Amino acid sequence: MKTTPMEKTDGTAKAKQYIYIVQASLELSKCKIGKTNDLERRLSEYNNMTGKSKENIYRYLFSCEVADMTQVEKDIKEKFIALREEKSKEIYFFNAVLFRDYVNFITSHKSFVEEIFIKIDEKKTTVKIIKKTTPTLKERGLSQRDILKRAQRVKYDEFYTRYEDIEKEISMYDTEIWKDKVVFCNCDDAVDEKEGKINENRTSAFALFFINNFKTLELKKLICTHYSGPVDLFSAGSDGQVYLITYEVGKDGKIKIEKQSPKGYTGSFDDPLSLKILKEEADIVCTNPPFSRAIEYWKIVVKSGKKFLIISNISNAINTAYIPYFKDNKVWAGYNRVDWYLNPKRELTRAAGSWFTNIPIKNSPNYKNLKIMPLKEIPEKYIKYDDSKTLLIDDCYVPSNYKKPFAVSARPILNGLLEKGYNIIQEKRYTPYINGEEKFARVLVQKI
Repeated sequence: MKTTPMEKTDGTAKAKQYIYIVQASLELSKCKIGKTNDLERRLSEYNNMTGKSKENIYRYLFSCEVADMTQVEKDIKEKFIALREEKSKEIYFFNAVLFRDYVNFITSHKSFVEEIFIKIDEKKTTVKIIKKTTPTLKERGLSQRDILKRAQRVKYDEFYTRYEDIEKEISMYDTEIWKDKVVFCNCDDAVDEKEGKINENRTSAFALFFINNFKTLELKKLICTHYSGPVDLFSAGSDGQVYLITYEVGKDGKIKIEKQSPKGYTGSFDDPLSLKILKEEADIVCTNPPFSRAIEYWKIVVKSGKKFLIISNISNAINTAYIPYFKDNKVWAGYNRVDWYLNPKRELTRAAGSWFTNIPIKNSPNYKNLKIMPLKEIPEKYIKYDDSKTLLIDDCYVPSNYKKPFAVSARPILNGLLEKGYNIIQEKRYTPYINGEEKFARVLVQKI
């Protein structure tokens, strides 16, 4: 059955309002959240965009009818501001956890009316809309478990980290940090080497950087691993692999690369062999861990007690799973953000990332982004109080003379607020409400 986007109510035509989450089949690390009066037309527009590959098919992951789509869209943008690729676009970062957050937020919104079941007719590429308040998983054809299972296979490092971003960050640290150290790149950092030559297109940028700078940094050893997962970014094969890289001192000193494929080894960062290397050999870990497993990865690397320099999503700073690390001074932001990556087709794609580390930061240029001043000097438009009378401060303003707890976004934390005489006072994210409406998450801090 197919409904039209216009229905008559009390004798007058009234446009239905919808909120949807749509995703392209070749872009599984992101999704689009938008509004429309016509789901069929909107999906057709996506699939007929100029320059879009025919294989890159857009499909709805979720859609619903709402009473006020403009307000819902506005609230989504505010709630998930840190997960948007660009302020002017409707593109959001996607994984299993985030998908649940998006859906839960939309369905709990006061304007939510009912979920809409979308059935795709593959041959005619038409959209059939069947209104149901509680459609069964069988009726939907695609269960939430299926969606989440697919999302869990999407790794943050399914995008290549760019060489220049690694070089830019590491150049900020004293080279003495790396001297005589064993560096471990343990998140699908494959190396393609034949007869002494490195194939840069099939080698992780992390591995390539440390190989190129092995002598300059005076490394003792570089250990990299290749993950035998569903996506083989570097065409390194289906087996988990370990690459042991050393520098042979001598007249013809050169880099020596030993490739191993231990039986049963997956190459995952939590494989017993990877954990053994982390515990017994590694001094510094440097990589871009999979976003979908970041919570588990952070727990392992922080607990190891080893130095680390890794890339993760900027929203970690206000996520309950990570806040204790920041509160206990076990991790802080590095020098730079990482906003651009390369997809498997070597095309630029954007995601909100940052370097995180437990290596001491000296005179971070990000400190200048903090606007620390007396409360009365902060522009009024950046000051709000929520329903519990907690002060909310925006745009990286920081009240220097305010003694009570106040709530800030991720930005001040990433810019070094905790290194400027302020502490996190609650080990979970703070969700403010203004006039009963939920606002985007923050973290509670207080001047020492």
